[in-house]
Amino acid sequence: MPPPLSARLRALGDWRRRSLVRANLLVFGALFLAFRLSDFPNNRPSLLLALPLLIAVAGTLDTLRCMRTTWNWYHGGVILCAYMDLMVVCLILFFLIYPLWL
Repeated sequence: MPPPLSARLRALGDWRRRSLVRANLLVFGALFLAFRLSDFPNNRPSLLLALPLLIAVAGTLDTLRCMRTTWNWYHGGVILCAYMDLMVVCLILFFLIYPLWL
């Protein structure tokens, strides 16, 4: 019998445990927040974009904690998630720096 939903949500919020779900939620949440704060088609400059950048970096570090020393398919999936996290961090940095060139 699987654990109840409240126990699973509590385990998701426990920072001492490794969790790819939490890491991906942090990164995607930071990306969504960055799109909203930058007003994407208009690209207004905002120092508030540093907050999603820090959240995305925290999610990336949480993803890297999930790496294993031996190669298997899980390790390959974690590497793909780490590359996705780095692309999101670069996109948020682009949102942060690009309006300064306009």
